[in-house]
Amino acid sequence: MNLKHITIHQMRLFHSLATHLSFTAVANELHLSQSGVSIQIKRLAESVGIPLIEKIGKKIYLTEAGKELFAAADDVLNRLELFNDDIEDMGQSIKGPLRISGITTSKYFMPHLLGRFLKDHPDVQPALTITNQSKVVQRLTENLDDIFIMGKFPLNIELETNYFLDNPLVFVAPVNHPLANEKNIPLATIANERFLSREEGSGTRAFRTRLFEESDLKATTYMELGSAEAIKQAVMAGLGVSVLSLHNLQLELEAGLLTVLDVEHFPIHRKWYAVYPKEKRLSRTAQKFLEFLLDEGTKTLREETLRKLQNYREKTW
Repeated sequence: MNLKHITIHQMRLFHSLATHLSFTAVANELHLSQSGVSIQIKRLAESVGIPLIEKIGKKIYLTEAGKELFAAADDVLNRLELFNDDIEDMGQSIKGPLRISGITTSKYFMPHLLGRFLKDHPDVQPALTITNQSKVVQRLTENLDDIFIMGKFPLNIELETNYFLDNPLVFVAPVNHPLANEKNIPLATIANERFLSREEGSGTRAFRTRLFEESDLKATTYMELGSAEAIKQAVMAGLGVSVLSLHNLQLELEAGLLTVLDVEHFPIHRKWYAVYPKEKRLSRTAQKFLEFLLDEGTKTLREETLRKLQNYREKTW
């Protein structure tokens, strides 16, 4: 007996034969020749090792082995049909897993965007991972998620990159900082300040370091902290200044707990991208979420970002 050689095609032929008990009916139903049907049934019986049918006169009957195989084939083919229906349904419906990872600052807007998407598509099962730049790149390399939210993406991987939101970076300081009311502060002046930064691997930290190096300046990190929230608390405590995304400063600026310094070259308008490997085929759900980000999902958020920036310029600078 060598059942591993049985094919789905043979099972369909035998299922039809067991149903109709006629080679002619099978040939007509499956649009095959009677000789072709006979050959496949014979090969199937050889694989099983014992007869599956017997002919008495002009009539065909199933042997006991044939009856058992018919039941098994019926179960397998029904399961395959259900599976096919499920796959087609998955291809059309917006449901099932949606895995997203984003760099740390994206936590200030991604949960809101995801919540809006889920309101329209409640059958989606979301997983949102927020971590630093280097770990998001690692997840991207390992293909752990559907979509990756980044400000800076690796150039050594072929990616589909989709810009969907601005990311203004600003210099933030305590409200009583001596430079709070100064205009167009030179980088050389701000380079003397005590900088509070995220750990190595942070995209904002790497950007700030590169900007100062391009101006032949060095901005040494005075204190390294594990999160943007910790940096904001340290700035409010007067421990130093920092470069942060405007997206995570709304509450503190409106409450008058922090101020934005008017430093030359700032605000720097970086961009948020939704990326994924070029060879990756997005699920219907992931594709729909990407369309949401690029269209109505961030339209309001873009308008709010521009309004905040204008308000803080008028209020602070």
